[in-house]
Amino acid sequence: MQTISLLVSWLVVKHVNSSSETQMFMKNELNQCKCGPMTEPFRTQENACKLFFHVQPALLCTLDCTFFTRKEILRLHGRYHEMAPNVVPMDYTKDPDVKLPMQLIINMPELKENPFKERIVESFSEDGEGSLSFNDFVDMFSVLSEMAPRELKAIYAFKIYDFNTDNFICKSDLEKTLNKLTREELTAEEITLVCEKVIEEADMDGDGKLGFADFENMISKAPDFLSTFHIRI
Repeated sequence: MQTISLLVSWLVVKHVNSSSETQMFMKNELNQCKCGPMTEPFRTQENACKLFFHVQPALLCTLDCTFFTRKEILRLHGRYHEMAPNVVPMDYTKDPDVKLPMQLIINMPELKENPFKERIVESFSEDGEGSLSFNDFVDMFSVLSEMAPRELKAIYAFKIYDFNTDNFICKSDLEKTLNKLTREELTAEEITLVCEKVIEEADMDGDGKLGFADFENMISKAPDFLSTFHIRI
């Protein structure tokens, strides 16, 4: 089973270290929002957080569906807003359907060096074209957080490597995966050999491709899957 172990160690999304630190600019941004008497200066991030969710209670459902705290979602909104401050509203009651294009998302420090950055973003895009709403954005970082369970991570890892979106990881998907991981340094013959070996060892039902059950069984052989399939923001 050496081939599977090797591929699994490649397949997991490697953590990309970011030099950016938590930014506390939400205080200034929220102070500019026309929210009546509640726009007085904030003394703490906690106060800013309370106001943020008071102004846009619709985002409370985002909190209920993630592994983040209110403060962490506030920070995520700051990151989302800073990518396009003229597009992303501070009050979602006025424009709840705003989305940011993939090109902005994949240039985030946390993603720009990842060979699967486009597939990661596409897998969380509700429109399937890579544009992310704030909810999509939070979902992405929630699944890729250290708090998300293995079962949920496995579902999205499978989606990321299913390039042709046919609900299977077939030989062509594996070829694209290996080419991205190796920066196309392997020969076509080497790629074919590895893909055939992986399918031979991991395909439990003999249909010549990997279904989700096959994939889940494969990553179960990678004890470091949980610790590596994450991006810290």
